[in-house]
Amino acid sequence: MKPAYEHVTMDAGCSIRVYHRKLARIPFEWHHHPEYELTLTMNSRGKRYIGDSVTDYEGNDLVLVPPNLPHTWASNRSIDAGAPQVAIVVWFSGDWARRLADCCPEYEPLRRLLRKGASGLAFAPEAGAAVSRQLVALLSQSPRERLSAVLGVLCQLADADATPLASPTAFSQAQVGRPSGHEPERLNRALSIIDARFADRLTLRELAEAATLSERTLNRYFVQHLGESVGKYLNRVRIGHACRMLVDTSWPVSVVASRSGFPNVANFNRQFRAFKQTTPAAYRQAFAGPNLAAEAAMPLEFRPLSLEKRG
Repeated sequence: MKPAYEHVTMDAGCSIRVYHRKLARIPFEWHHHPEYELTLTMNSRGKRYIGDSVTDYEGNDLVLVPPNLPHTWASNRSIDAGAPQVAIVVWFSGDWARRLADCCPEYEPLRRLLRKGASGLAFAPEAGAAVSRQLVALLSQSPRERLSAVLGVLCQLADADATPLASPTAFSQAQVGRPSGHEPERLNRALSIIDARFADRLTLRELAEAATLSERTLNRYFVQHLGESVGKYLNRVRIGHACRMLVDTSWPVSVVASRSGFPNVANFNRQFRAFKQTTPAAYRQAFAGPNLAAEAAMPLEFRPLSLEKRG
């Protein structure tokens, strides 16, 4: 399914955009854009698609989406049937946030948040509820007041509990998990090998030798810079490629497993369920037919859907 490109415009004299969206239902609109997006969804219950992550959501759902990672929410069920579903969407540039952190040490948490959010983040319900209590400031008519509120929220979220969403290689547009220039050069060597040869039988020893590091040091680098061990990162990359094949092809699960680096189908099914909390077949079906009746007739070639004009 090819995501539609969404052009996000900033109002004159503004460095961020805050959009207040009210809908009877949230349609499936698979899209991407080069800005970071922080979205708080309220009075809504449905499915959230972030890269290759498909998750049920409800209540105060708060998510950070990194640049160019395809995403959408889809719901035709309001928690309170008498009120509209609401999405508060904040768009901002990663370069802008990093420059602000460079200039003002008080905003160093922005850099930390962007680093943590490379695969997308789903925050705990408590964080969503806390942001919902700041709607007056976030939706203020004053650009300066809106900016102050957004900066405060982003800095608070830098240290909030959150769950990573997409796999490192989710739908290559975002290139999540690839060497970015911020990791040590030796770590980049290992990442490049994983990126090019994820379907091969790679050992920790082979990756450590390529990086000219001990196995223990390489694993420590991965945990420090990527938040997980070499083995878990490699499996996430493989599962990410498997997700893409499940969506983009009609290959049998056994072929998808083999081409993503899992010669044993039973092990592939176990690993897939551990990372995605569902089976490969159910994952394929989730993208083949979103949970909305209006999308039930979506053709298998995943034609891109048009986006509602925003703001």
